[in-house]
Amino acid sequence: MPSTEVAARAPVTVVLPTLNEALNIARLIAAILARVAEAEVWVVDDDSPDGTWRIVQEIAAADPRVRLLRRIGRRGLTSAIQEGIDASTGEIVVWLDCDFSMPPEVIPQLVEAVSSGGHDLAVGSRFVAGGSAKRPTSATRDSRLGVALSNWLNLGARLWLGPSFHDYTSGFIACRRGVLEELRLVGDYGEYFMALIYQARQRGYRIIEVPYACIPREFGESKTGSGLLQYGRRGVKYLRTAARLRLLGKP
Repeated sequence: MPSTEVAARAPVTVVLPTLNEALNIARLIAAILARVAEAEVWVVDDDSPDGTWRIVQEIAAADPRVRLLRRIGRRGLTSAIQEGIDASTGEIVVWLDCDFSMPPEVIPQLVEAVSSGGHDLAVGSRFVAGGSAKRPTSATRDSRLGVALSNWLNLGARLWLGPSFHDYTSGFIACRRGVLEELRLVGDYGEYFMALIYQARQRGYRIIEVPYACIPREFGESKTGSGLLQYGRRGVKYLRTAARLRLLGKP
């Protein structure tokens, strides 16, 4: 079947922004398509030195549901997701991290909440009943600081932006296409998600949080950064974004 036919009828698009995820990407694509067989998967790769894009290229050659956008000379999580959204055809668009910290088995629940549950956005949440963020048990895995930072940042964001929403730094979501046509993603690494959720709530879009357990990555290196200084700088940026959203209505 020609790939254009698959693209024309795909009800769900899953966008996977990648940088050096060669050890994860093939397993992740397989796991997604095993659970959402009708999806198209757009991998937006920032010209990974580890050859992630080559692996995806081989998969895409054999499976028309898989598409590759290799970005040369451009980097950044937010712009990668937005380019994937722009290239997508699905009426529902999902995105998530590519390190298995966000379990692909939750994707059908997010999609169902939007397609049949009457919601415009469904967010994978670590901070509602049934959700959790598991701490790394080894120094070779993502830093424990990342878990602590997420907890504190979400407390700060909820103070600024409203306590009824719980996971302002999730990054695991399914959205109706119409929402994303109105609200393009702006901001840096995680600030974009705060802005998306806050502005969607201000416009009256219906949002539900779906619990999931965030687990440490097993393979590859974290893109969040490492060390107290890096985490501290990122935290300041997050809280500044929350303050601007509350005071100015924009990031």
